[in-house]
Amino acid sequence: MVEGLKLPAHQPTRVGTMLKEEFLEPLKISQGELAKAMGVGRKTVNELCGNRRGVTAETAFLLARVLGTSPEFWLNLQFMNDMWLAQHNEALAQKIKQARPLVAA
Repeated sequence: MVEGLKLPAHQPTRVGTMLKEEFLEPLKISQGELAKAMGVGRKTVNELCGNRRGVTAETAFLLARVLGTSPEFWLNLQFMNDMWLAQHNEALAQKIKQARPLVAA
């Protein structure tokens, strides 16, 4: 389904897991502190940490600024997870099979 992109056999680390386990916990930063530093609501950070919200470009820039990373780091994590989930989605696989190409490959 995904040509030219090597996705791992197992689901990549999710953004919320990375955020909690590699940043917040080791640095002893609370979700409230992160939210305040980013200038967003605590609910936003809670949803990110719980993998109930995806990373947007804006969020990636904010996370990069406050955590000393790059926006690409966060966007790549999100992208790899989105692609992995899509690749393992049976309903999507059926839709793709039924889709009619408009341009020859």
